[in-house]
Amino acid sequence: MPPTGIISLSQNFVASRQQWFLGLMLLALHAVLVLEIDGWLARAFVLSHFGLFLLWQPIWGGERNLDIRHAVLVIITGVLFTVWNSWWLMAVWISVLFALIGGNVPGKRQRGQRAISLLAAIYLLAVLLMWVVPHLFADLNFPDAMSLLARYGLPLPVVAIFFIKTETEPESGQRVVDLFYSLLLFLLTAALVLGAFVVKQVNQGGYALALTQTLGLIAVLLFVLSWLWDPRSGFDGVGQLVSRYLLSVGLPFERWMHSLANLADREVNPEKFLIMAVHEIAALPWVAGVSWRVPGSERKQGGVSKYPAEFSYGDLSIVLYSKWELSPALLLHVKLLIRLLADFYSAKQREKQERQNAYTQAVYETGARLTHDVKNLLQSLKSLCDAAETSNESDAEALRALIQRQLPQIVQRLQWTMEKLQAPQKTETRDVPATDWWGNLKQRYISEPVEFRDLDIAANTPVPVELFDSIADNLLQNALQKRRLEPGLRISVSFSCSLKPKLGICDDGVPLSESVARQLFSGPVPSQTGLGIGLYQAWRQAEEQGYRLRLASNQIGKVCFELSPAA
Repeated sequence: MPPTGIISLSQNFVASRQQWFLGLMLLALHAVLVLEIDGWLARAFVLSHFGLFLLWQPIWGGERNLDIRHAVLVIITGVLFTVWNSWWLMAVWISVLFALIGGNVPGKRQRGQRAISLLAAIYLLAVLLMWVVPHLFADLNFPDAMSLLARYGLPLPVVAIFFIKTETEPESGQRVVDLFYSLLLFLLTAALVLGAFVVKQVNQGGYALALTQTLGLIAVLLFVLSWLWDPRSGFDGVGQLVSRYLLSVGLPFERWMHSLANLADREVNPEKFLIMAVHEIAALPWVAGVSWRVPGSERKQGGVSKYPAEFSYGDLSIVLYSKWELSPALLLHVKLLIRLLADFYSAKQREKQERQNAYTQAVYETGARLTHDVKNLLQSLKSLCDAAETSNESDAEALRALIQRQLPQIVQRLQWTMEKLQAPQKTETRDVPATDWWGNLKQRYISEPVEFRDLDIAANTPVPVELFDSIADNLLQNALQKRRLEPGLRISVSFSCSLKPKLGICDDGVPLSESVARQLFSGPVPSQTGLGIGLYQAWRQAEEQGYRLRLASNQIGKVCFELSPAA
């Protein structure tokens, strides 16, 4: 087992190997610049520098195997560096290195990494402006002090790189290059070098003056560009225009939104909506295929590429396979559009759940309402059975007539109850003449201690039979149940029908308590006498058909309920 110190040293070396490769690469580059650039020793250092660059470079992972095309490209580049080594090539190459290193400085989180990148960028920019660019002019002479500074002073930032301590980070296997920042730095560096070269050649002045003039011009241009990027005079600015352009690359936002909204209006089913929306995404020219997964289902459209992008929002997971690697702007755009698709899909699911809940609620309310109808029908059948059990041979004719009158009504009401239970969302009103309904009601309760009072009744006035049967039976059954608790209770039923039917049911018992009376028609009310849920459903049924059920009187000796047309 190796000692702990050796293991720690090995881990620190692995963690800082990019730092060492960078420092050695820059020292090899400096050796190329201070030696005779056309000499064989300089060419040898060029190959060393290029090899160290391949070990450090932030483009490919060090663990990846290069294919034939990349290997050929590396060999050709190395040969060109060796054969065509010149100051112009060094100027371009140092500008590229400065852009690669300086473009990633804002993305460095650790202080040590940022310091290393800053030192490397400072060295590259300094050696470019103080040593490489002056060598582009054939008539420029270098003072001894400047030559000594370039040879032995400029490498000091590179030497300092080796002594900066960085924290150990796990190997992520990812190398990231900020293309936008790197390209911007390269263009600025190229503009500075070429501008200084042109100014000196045109003015035939000193190099320091030409460099100063070029820096001043670039500073003015950057100031104007920064003002145009986000102005304060009402103009949207270059930043807004660039952002608007980037967000519309490859997938116009307005067209997708219009298509998605139309699809949401046409299709109600969430699964079909999702399939059709994904098919539209798969039809885009830069999309190779799409696979998506929802609870209980997993589908795929198109093929598979080596550039997948996965998005997950709620229950929806989508993997988008593109034909080429998505740019950061397009990736941000796709995230927004997939989020909109997921929100529409979630809304469709909620609509489906609400429809199911509405149907379940309708079934529940209809069942709660029809429970009392079935109970009343059972009570009517029980009354017929009691009449048949207590009758003798002399009552056979009267019993037969009673059964002939009651059984068809019970069968018809039971059939209506089953129809409403099977189709709870369909409400149909059936009317019968007022005299027929009033006569049937009296026949049903002929054996009960109920007093019926005929008021002004028009024979041809229509009565909604289901509503009046349900509420009359409900109120009478509650009153009869109350009579069991209060023996001797008198129950009376009054009915009038001149223009509109009006029903009243009263008893002379104990009134309802104030709390029960206040909540009677607003929801279920617990009660030993059965008052509560039945009256609540009866009140809702009456309201749906344009009638009003109310507690007309709640006094001692006079407790009355009234069903009348709504005002």
